[in-house]
Amino acid sequence: MVNLDLDQFQEQTVLLKKQFRDKYPKFEDRFKWLEEKLTEQIETIEEQNSLGKSTIPELDFHRIENGNVDEGVIQQIKKSGSVVIRNVFPRERAEAWFQSLEDYVQENDYFSKQKEGLDRYFSDLKSDRPQIYGIYWSKAQIEARQDEAMAKTRSFLNRLWDFESNGKKYFHPDRECTYADRIRMREPGDQSLGLSPHMDAGSVERWLDPAYKRTYSKIFETEWEKYNPFSGAFRYEAEGIDSPAVCRAFRTWQGWTALSSQGPGDGTAEPGRAQAVTAEWHSLLLRGLVSIPRVEPGDTVWWHSDVVHGVEDIHQGNQMSSVIYIGAAPLCERNQTFLERQKPCFLEGRSSPDFAEEDYEMDFQGRALMEDLTPLGRKQMGFDSW
Repeated sequence: MVNLDLDQFQEQTVLLKKQFRDKYPKFEDRFKWLEEKLTEQIETIEEQNSLGKSTIPELDFHRIENGNVDEGVIQQIKKSGSVVIRNVFPRERAEAWFQSLEDYVQENDYFSKQKEGLDRYFSDLKSDRPQIYGIYWSKAQIEARQDEAMAKTRSFLNRLWDFESNGKKYFHPDRECTYADRIRMREPGDQSLGLSPHMDAGSVERWLDPAYKRTYSKIFETEWEKYNPFSGAFRYEAEGIDSPAVCRAFRTWQGWTALSSQGPGDGTAEPGRAQAVTAEWHSLLLRGLVSIPRVEPGDTVWWHSDVVHGVEDIHQGNQMSSVIYIGAAPLCERNQTFLERQKPCFLEGRSSPDFAEEDYEMDFQGRALMEDLTPLGRKQMGFDSW
């Protein structure tokens, strides 16, 4: 984790900003130029929204499977930093997973065992405790993570990154490490899950961690137009402050798999917390915040780890909104190290090591065991070598 004195991080940040001002005294002019370019892009987004057009690219899985994704679509995905990939799983299979998860939660009496106050990651956001279930090892989650179609999807997404240069491979795009995340199951009319706009993967770390500073070097040098958000050169080395729910693996993409139909209407920085995006400081960015297009069971939604995202305050739909969170964490030294920490959690039914130690599933009936892992799943979990 970052070698950062949490009692001094504000002073360190102030010093860094002063050094920046001294080195780039005319940065205000460059910032105004950036603001103008952002405004142009956001006005385009607003215009498309007013016409009822989605600005998030969409792609059917069969194009990935057949290797015929248009270059224009790839550029749209990289420009928006997000994509909806449809029909990764058959609808019937996704709906069966939904029922399996519902049974798993009910039969193990999850609700009576919930522990309050352990998950502090979102406590600076508008909803203090998002209603996301601390479930990691259900058979439905394991099956979705280790599925061949999911592997092909993540390989495609990983390959949108620059994953090697000058003979050095930063990560292996076609070999995945399982990053166990949670599930969301939200009742119609629910008002408890709203999560204000934010970015994951740390907050002050983006200013202070050496690898993050190298990742964002063009931004710190005010050469905004030269910044490449899909460069893997240093990002896989970036560290976060040790805290429940701060991701200690390297993810190229965050994502979730829809288990139910859902769409629009459905649903300041401190160390070890998500980076809040607020009207006070980020009003221009918030103008560009849009809802995902409607998705159906078996569709997947993906976003770059720097993309601002959130959850609507009220679920105004008429059916359960349910997803399995599954991102992309390609094979690299950092993620292999994470797997060594995660393996005993799986074997013992404890919470994934990046999250609060709620450990609900240790005595749950029907949780996934070693025999539920496929050969691919065993490699992705780090039990077998590639």
